[in-house]
Amino acid sequence: MGKPRVIISGGGTGGHVFPAIATANAIRKKYPEAEILFIGAMGKMEMEKVPAVGYPIKGLWISGFQRNFSLTNFLLPLKVLVSLLHAAWIILHFKPQVVVGFGGYASGPTLRMASLLGIPTAIQEQNSIPGKTNQLLGKKAKAVFVAYDHMEKYFLKSKIIKTGNPVRFELIDQNSLRDEAFRYFGLDPDKKTLLIIGGSQGARTINLTLGIGLKELLSHHIQLIWQTGKAGFAEAMSALKQADTNKDAASVKVLEFIDRMDLAYACASAIVSRSGAMAIAELCMVGKPVILVPFPYAAEDHQTLNALSLVKNGAARMISNQDAPEKLIGTILEVMADEKGSEVMASNLKKMAIPESAERIAGEIFKILKMS
Repeated sequence: MGKPRVIISGGGTGGHVFPAIATANAIRKKYPEAEILFIGAMGKMEMEKVPAVGYPIKGLWISGFQRNFSLTNFLLPLKVLVSLLHAAWIILHFKPQVVVGFGGYASGPTLRMASLLGIPTAIQEQNSIPGKTNQLLGKKAKAVFVAYDHMEKYFLKSKIIKTGNPVRFELIDQNSLRDEAFRYFGLDPDKKTLLIIGGSQGARTINLTLGIGLKELLSHHIQLIWQTGKAGFAEAMSALKQADTNKDAASVKVLEFIDRMDLAYACASAIVSRSGAMAIAELCMVGKPVILVPFPYAAEDHQTLNALSLVKNGAARMISNQDAPEKLIGTILEVMADEKGSEVMASNLKKMAIPESAERIAGEIFKILKMS
């Protein structure tokens, strides 16, 4: 069959971008000569993150429907048409042997045109409740890679392959990174460290609550690595100044986006996070005590379902978005003070990990290509 040629489409958020990159890396590791092209949405994070790790990417003029009234919604039919034509042009010129979708705005037009052009497709569904687009794309796909059980209600059983969700780097051996991690962030390795990750775009409720409770956390000698997202960065910096803790300012690292999440995880004594599918996959691999604050407006409230799957196994604590302003700081202090309970939670969390997910998906892709 010659040199493998694969198109990967997905993006919009880290939950789509990073598993796509992890899978591309797994393909390259098995077949270094493979030619891989990404297709994303113009203006979205994949247009920056994918080239940064060495892969070419083409951007489609596509976006989602805005729930609030917006004049951009009137452009949506035109965007869809242009994106379909552009995706077809890219596919015809690149001549892929398989096209794999990881979700996000660009996946729909790309996989739709690949199917129409007779090219095998596959999708990776990160969540326990798939979006409507993936349900439609799954009807034509050769394989559907999932992370949760009981997906037969959404996809044909014969197409479902449980692979887990690929994480963006090797997260198993955190101890080997510990010294490097504390040097990287300029923090004290002898102090407890709280990692706050509200997703790649931040989480407003978590950010506001942490801002208000910052002084109390610092009074308990807790360090913070705080990913705020672009929108929350200025407010977090303002909260840090208002906390009036000049001597403790070095103990708080406020960042719009954490590029070295492996090192951030290595520092963490405990973690506060949203509960998107990719966050759950990484947290299971990391195995650190975690407090989940589900995003309440996720489709079908799937973030709460994701969080409950951990809670019922004693692998996490959960606080609703509504209760976070009242309960989050107290829960953080409780978890970080309870060393025995934290060890049990971390152990239970690691038991739920599905390692080598990217390698599993890469292997299934090559089955589609009849190369394995």
